[in-house]
Amino acid sequence: MLRFAHVCKRVLIKEILDTHFPMAVTIKDIASKAGVSHTTVSRALRNHPSISQHTVERIQELAAEMGYVPNTVARNLKNSRSSVMGVVVRRFVDPFLSEVLDGIESVLTAHGYSIFLTQSKRDPQKIDSIIRNLSEQRVAGAILCSTEIGAEERQRLLRFGVPSVLVNSQLIPDMDFAIYNDDIFGIKQIVTHLANLGHRRIAYIGHQYAGRETVKRRQGFEEGMAESGLKILPGFIVNGSNGRPSGGAEGATQLLKRPNLPTAIVCFNDMMAVGAIHHLEQTGVKIPAEVSVTGFDNIEISKFVSPLLTTFNQPKFELGQKASLMILERINHGKMTANHPQRVSAPDDQKSVMLRGELIVRASTAKPPTAEI
Repeated sequence: MLRFAHVCKRVLIKEILDTHFPMAVTIKDIASKAGVSHTTVSRALRNHPSISQHTVERIQELAAEMGYVPNTVARNLKNSRSSVMGVVVRRFVDPFLSEVLDGIESVLTAHGYSIFLTQSKRDPQKIDSIIRNLSEQRVAGAILCSTEIGAEERQRLLRFGVPSVLVNSQLIPDMDFAIYNDDIFGIKQIVTHLANLGHRRIAYIGHQYAGRETVKRRQGFEEGMAESGLKILPGFIVNGSNGRPSGGAEGATQLLKRPNLPTAIVCFNDMMAVGAIHHLEQTGVKIPAEVSVTGFDNIEISKFVSPLLTTFNQPKFELGQKASLMILERINHGKMTANHPQRVSAPDDQKSVMLRGELIVRASTAKPPTAEI
């Protein structure tokens, strides 16, 4: 009698649990209801090309009706690969990176990946911690955006089984598996635009600590001036201590000390241009009637400052997209991804890709004062 009561109690508990906490639907459950094999269901849920489109649609509709939720943890353990992609940026608040991240997300989410986002802050200890975290999280790969992570750190990631791709990195040692903007071309386009307007006294405000970009953009300025037949006057290349508006204001302060003010200023990026414009106007210099000012990047704020900023549009969204395609290619070696069977488009032997943007002319540039033409 006691045993019978115990059995009844177990049955009652099971009924309560099944009613309020139903068991998760499995692939076997779907296969049983559909009258197909476990393998067929598994492949249909992954859009495998060996399964007909009709069967794929039928299985996926049935899975949705039954409330099937993929067990990504089990899948990752089975494949010995995470469905998480690491993305490292220098600073979360960098407005340039928001569109790059949009491009990254648009590709990775379509291929079934989520993103583990972290920032380096130019801190060697922080970077060391990031390397450990990426390996401990068992990320499938890492996209390194505008960071100081160099060859040594990338080799450590690779030893942990984490391939990486660089995006506009500050320390691209050998340019392998990298996506970057042609900074030299961009700055030269800006200089040519100013020269065509009639400017002769053109200055440049650089970013003192931006690594590769500092070198390339200054090189573009020097080459652009030479190709336009213009000389760089003494003291007309200065640097700000950061790439923010305060850095641009620092550069403008230095230029205001020169005996003759330049009629045009090329700034390292849009944020520095905003700071330079603000500082010049605070001292009574009219933009662009007396001095034209240009930026670089075409971030959102460039379309809302006064005057609207002439700048160079980096293909930010495309940088993110191509970086994602490249890391997927490295991970899958041209094979199909688990959740997206189409082959990614970046060829395996394309180890570095240089993109070119376009000049955006707005109201912050104009012809120089009449005496300068």
